[in-house]
Amino acid sequence: MKITYYIIGGIWWLLSLLPLKILYLLSDMLYVLVHHVIGYRKKIVRKNLTNSFPEKSLDEIKQIEKGFYHFFCDYIVETIKQFSISKEEMKRRMVISGVEEMKDRMEKENKTFCFIYLGHFCNWEWIASLPYWVPNDILCAQIYHPLYNKAFDKLFLRIRNKFGGECIPMKETLRRIIELRRAKQKTIIGFISDQAPKWNSIHHFVDFLNQETPVFIGTEKIAKQVDALVYYGDVRRVKRGFYTCEFKPMAEKPVKEIPDWELTDAYAHLLEEMISRHPNFWLWSHNRWKRTKEEWLRRKAESLS
Repeated sequence: MKITYYIIGGIWWLLSLLPLKILYLLSDMLYVLVHHVIGYRKKIVRKNLTNSFPEKSLDEIKQIEKGFYHFFCDYIVETIKQFSISKEEMKRRMVISGVEEMKDRMEKENKTFCFIYLGHFCNWEWIASLPYWVPNDILCAQIYHPLYNKAFDKLFLRIRNKFGGECIPMKETLRRIIELRRAKQKTIIGFISDQAPKWNSIHHFVDFLNQETPVFIGTEKIAKQVDALVYYGDVRRVKRGFYTCEFKPMAEKPVKEIPDWELTDAYAHLLEEMISRHPNFWLWSHNRWKRTKEEWLRRKAESLS
């Protein structure tokens, strides 16, 4: 693991020293390899797009597909660039807004936590630069799912920790949040909640991109438990290598007063709107719909019999 980490880490660091203009040339070449030669997860991407946009023609689906692979390769080189990118350049390329309003609400309403719903849209790794935009007395953190490959997991932790935030493993989320609450540490936490939950973690389905979709409810449940403010990260790609992320409040009243699943449903709706605006920029290669509601109901019935 150590040898792999140092070899790949060294290569990535050297590549990160190149200007993004050069890295984008590498991205263009990588696109040909990933899309046309390897066909990385092409069947999953095509199936996801076709089921999500049944009203679109095959030509339209293929255009979105090409756009996705172009963006995905840009995401790869942009993530590598994080190894050496300066604070000034990062703030120029990922502009985050809505932080002042969020901070003022935390102070005015005496809140310890603010949770942000995010998705795998545009460059989600660059949103980890949030600590550059908030006061030093507020801790920024993100929930992450550790990678199976230990070397790559260590590399991505190094990249994500670069900006001064904290990475909290998914299984340790509640324990760490309780620790922060006891310490009265004001904290903003990002939850990327558009992954597919495991069978035993499925409790709720939403109508998302024309499909019944299992969703994580942990963000909502923990937010109610610790009385957090809840926001949504609306991300846009201005042009190649430049993004904006605007934090928008999802609830004006205390989250405890909101009916169960309403926040989760609202998140799915906001994410769907964002994807529909620019479908190229979502992670279509993720096998999002591999667990169906029919199979879930069957398993649930068997467990009760």
